[in-house]
Amino acid sequence: MSGTWISAFLEAQAAELGAARNTLLAYGRDLKDFEAWLAGKGAGFDTADRAQVEAYLIHCDAQGLAKSTRARRLSSIKQLYRFAFEEGLRSDNPAIQIAGPGQDKRLPKVLSVEEVDRLLDAARGLGRTPADRLRNTCLMELLYATGMRVTELVSLPVAAARGDPRLLLILGKGGKERMVPLSPDARDALAAWLIQRDSDEAAARAAKPTPASRFLFPSRGVAGHLTRHRFYLLIKEIAVAAGVSPDKVTPHTLRHAFATHLLAGGADLRAIQTMLGHADVATTEIYTHVLDARLAELVLDHHPLSETGTRKGSGKTSSDGQ
Repeated sequence: MSGTWISAFLEAQAAELGAARNTLLAYGRDLKDFEAWLAGKGAGFDTADRAQVEAYLIHCDAQGLAKSTRARRLSSIKQLYRFAFEEGLRSDNPAIQIAGPGQDKRLPKVLSVEEVDRLLDAARGLGRTPADRLRNTCLMELLYATGMRVTELVSLPVAAARGDPRLLLILGKGGKERMVPLSPDARDALAAWLIQRDSDEAAARAAKPTPASRFLFPSRGVAGHLTRHRFYLLIKEIAVAAGVSPDKVTPHTLRHAFATHLLAGGADLRAIQTMLGHADVATTEIYTHVLDARLAELVLDHHPLSETGTRKGSGKTSSDGQ
């Protein structure tokens, strides 16, 4: 059972966050070590409690592992249990309140408005057929307009998109529903894709009678809809076509862009929390730090009195004119 947890967790990390191969290998090694330690105590991922997680960290410290290694192992365990809680594998998270040995908190990667515009433009021209291009455009417009998680997007029921909606009903984690407004561009892309989707489905059913798909983005695969992994690969192709570094672009960075750009435009943090489907506003507050960091970067790059800004090209020093 525990090994299944690890493989499912790693698959989700690869699909949703675009985790690099080396990162996935590190997660796998950390979790297998924890799994083996638990087995020695007659426990598993499904039964371990907070005391056992803390005991494992003491064990790692006693082995003389570096602080960075211990911090990474705790991070792996925390992410595994967060995934297990969200997927309903556990009703609690035994690692949620455990403090690590200390690491700098990394802020999410941020795409500029100009970069997002280029991604949206590239999506309109990427695809082997007109249907592919309409689907790709709809996927990207909906993702940026709503900040949906990738799983929410690819599994969106077609019923939610009928009737030219101004608001989209999204079924989020834990079966919680939320309403998110659609931009005019997203509504146009959605309407165009619906026409194409329904036409393609009608033609397919005329050739071979099959049940109608309940998904907005249907697929012949086992899931019945476009998979997270396929969309992850697709968004990388769009990034290349847009001239944006693929390393910066994942479905999750579009979600970050949605939140950060709204906050920069003056949106209320509580409203962003609701639209993202965060249970706790503390999770949403990370975007205030992202915005602060971005503003500081702009000042350092462009303020005339900055050491790294335009001052260096002015030919003056701070004492000029005194």
